[in-house]
Amino acid sequence: MLDRVLSSETFKRSVRARSLLAYLVEREQAGEAERLKGYTIAVDVFGRDQEFDSSTDAVVRVQAGRLRELLSQYYEGEGREDPMRIVLTRGCYVPTYEKSAGNGTMAVSPSAPETAEPDPAQSNEASRPAFPEEPPRADRSRGAVGVGQVRLLWAALIVIAVLLLVVLERTMLDGENSGAVFASNASVQGALAAEPTPSEALPTIRIVTDGDDPAVVRVARLLRTALASFETLDLIGGEYSQKDGPLPSDPDGFVLSVASSSPGGDILLELQSLGSGKVLINRRLSIMQTISDSLEKEVTGVVNAVAPANGAIYGYLKQNGLQSDLVNCLILNSAYYVEWTEHRHLAAYRCFERLIEARAQSPLVYAAVASLRTSAKVNGYVYPPDVDDQESLTLARHAVQLGPTTPYAYGTMGYLYSQRGESAEAVRWLGKAYELNTFDINMAAAYGYALVQFGKYSDGAKILQRAADVLCVHPPWWDFTLFLAELMVGDLDKAARAARVLETGKRPEYLAARLIAAHSRGDERRADKLAAEIADSFPGFASDPGHDLRKRHYPTDLIDRFIEALRRAGVGSAG
Repeated sequence: MLDRVLSSETFKRSVRARSLLAYLVEREQAGEAERLKGYTIAVDVFGRDQEFDSSTDAVVRVQAGRLRELLSQYYEGEGREDPMRIVLTRGCYVPTYEKSAGNGTMAVSPSAPETAEPDPAQSNEASRPAFPEEPPRADRSRGAVGVGQVRLLWAALIVIAVLLLVVLERTMLDGENSGAVFASNASVQGALAAEPTPSEALPTIRIVTDGDDPAVVRVARLLRTALASFETLDLIGGEYSQKDGPLPSDPDGFVLSVASSSPGGDILLELQSLGSGKVLINRRLSIMQTISDSLEKEVTGVVNAVAPANGAIYGYLKQNGLQSDLVNCLILNSAYYVEWTEHRHLAAYRCFERLIEARAQSPLVYAAVASLRTSAKVNGYVYPPDVDDQESLTLARHAVQLGPTTPYAYGTMGYLYSQRGESAEAVRWLGKAYELNTFDINMAAAYGYALVQFGKYSDGAKILQRAADVLCVHPPWWDFTLFLAELMVGDLDKAARAARVLETGKRPEYLAARLIAAHSRGDERRADKLAAEIADSFPGFASDPGHDLRKRHYPTDLIDRFIEALRRAGVGSAG
């Protein structure tokens, strides 16, 4: 199977793709799937040194995205009749294998957006420090509109906005209005007069089943529960079946079909755009996966590839210029939390700022702004200036009031309290967010972090391990926090496993975790090398290893254990 792909015309001219595919399949077949992380791939396949840092070198993400494209091209053409297919699922570097129906059905559409492996052209756009004056808007018109008509429409809207302002100025109460937070940044009235209220529309999704196979019913029911928990999509309720006929065309609507390959056979999941008919995701679940405990994990993986702002649906909308203003802001916000840079923060903040100035009603807007304000203060960003914690809490509370069942609003409250060092409140709010949506893996990881921060190490470790198992590609702080939790639980084997998958980069605490792990398993040669590297490159950390953990409000007993473990491994002192 592998040899046929590697020797094909599709892969003939791509040495890097062949090398990467061969490495991934061979390591997985050898039972070394846990090694398939960005760091090890960069070192083993692309010759990067031990200082490889994925935040500044995107070689693995870019090449994995290219590999997915080539696999899709191969199975559309030369490999159309191959009995088995190699599938590299988005968000993971571990290959899986699917039986082929011999009809050219793609495992993943080549045009589907890549979140973990961004297209180089899209990366250039995302790196621009300046926010565009006009974010792309979805064209929901049914027919062509002339330039003159557009100008007349804008003029009419401006007149209406001005008239509305007269009414608003007489009736609007100030008090606890969250929009007042931005009064010093721009005039709300001026913003309303300058442009119409931006769209807060979210993409819609329907679940369509084919037949009444019990496995189809089970999967569809769990998918419906999972998708209903995500506030980034509007799930259209009701039972839809393929026998009811085709759904109407909708540029920002999507359908997730659940069908059986044969009576009692595998279950096929397909995400498709209702506007273009483009297939974004195609997954196959074995019948055993639909009746075992793994079904929830499989469904969790699917919805996390579909629903969030960095998922397939939002990526497709951005790629085709169909996103509403709210969706555009959520995409920018997600990009910031992938790469914590000031210019990405500014782009996201300015986008949400416009929505608040235009009196947006979505709780997502106020929750996102509250989180971004806190992030600006923590990271020392220039904008917005003079961030006040109480104002950020006011915005987050307003989000909860607007959306009392919105997990993201509760999660934001938890994040704010976490940054204030109020661990009990952070756990309470994040626990509520997790309760509202147990399928959101990023939210689960945040809750696990809060539990560890509050000293509930065993509970935090279980949730963080689940998150890491579902999303193969995830932020390294998940693994570091999991390492700390397992260290406190006393399971050094699990702690070492978490430390092994950390990308060293330039973070001293990640090097420290690897040092403690090496020392615990008796690898003194490796431990000595890591200890010397920490002492040479990070003398400040070596002299006070607990400084950053104290700054992040970790428990005293955890900090003491971490320092003691480092001291035993040759770094720092017990003081």
